[in-house]
Amino acid sequence: MKILLVGASGTVGQAVAATLGTHHQLIRAGRHGGDVQVDLTDDASVQALFAQVGTVDAVVATTGKLHFGPLGTMTPAQFNVGLQDKLLGQVRLALAAQHHLTAGGSITLTSGIVSAQPIRDGANATAVNAALEGFARGAACELLPRGLRINVVSPNVLVESLADYGAYFPGFEAVTAQRASLAYQRSVEGVQSGQVFNVW
Repeated sequence: MKILLVGASGTVGQAVAATLGTHHQLIRAGRHGGDVQVDLTDDASVQALFAQVGTVDAVVATTGKLHFGPLGTMTPAQFNVGLQDKLLGQVRLALAAQHHLTAGGSITLTSGIVSAQPIRDGANATAVNAALEGFARGAACELLPRGLRINVVSPNVLVESLADYGAYFPGFEAVTAQRASLAYQRSVEGVQSGQVFNVW
């Protein structure tokens, strides 16, 4: 398959690239590096991405910023960070990708465990991740008759990210990025659609 991997330089993205890259042709995309560059917060940038890469068999997104902070002092502007970047960024990518997939093609997005297991200072993350999963369930109903699939991978906090995010996840059993990458492989190479693959 020819797979567009957005967020390839991140912790999850690198693991996904290692897992999928042994069997498939990868086009690595990032905001500042990779084979091609894209800013998922910009419509024109996403359209330019697909104009450059053309038709692909699968699109995988492992990227997105969120706001972590106490609800008591959170501002709408801070909450909007997650909405514009992780939520709308991945939705924007999916909306464009559907028109550049081969028959049987797929889209895989990334949410996270806090969609179902809230944490302190994580209201923005819970809202954004839950919305991504809802979008995929709804979009799957319309993509399936067209022979296309969409899924979401929801990882736990990563072992590799504990130094940065471990304090937010007391008592959570971290997973490796390599283990998480297998769920992306299931999404890309499998047959299911409208699913959330939990890696908890």
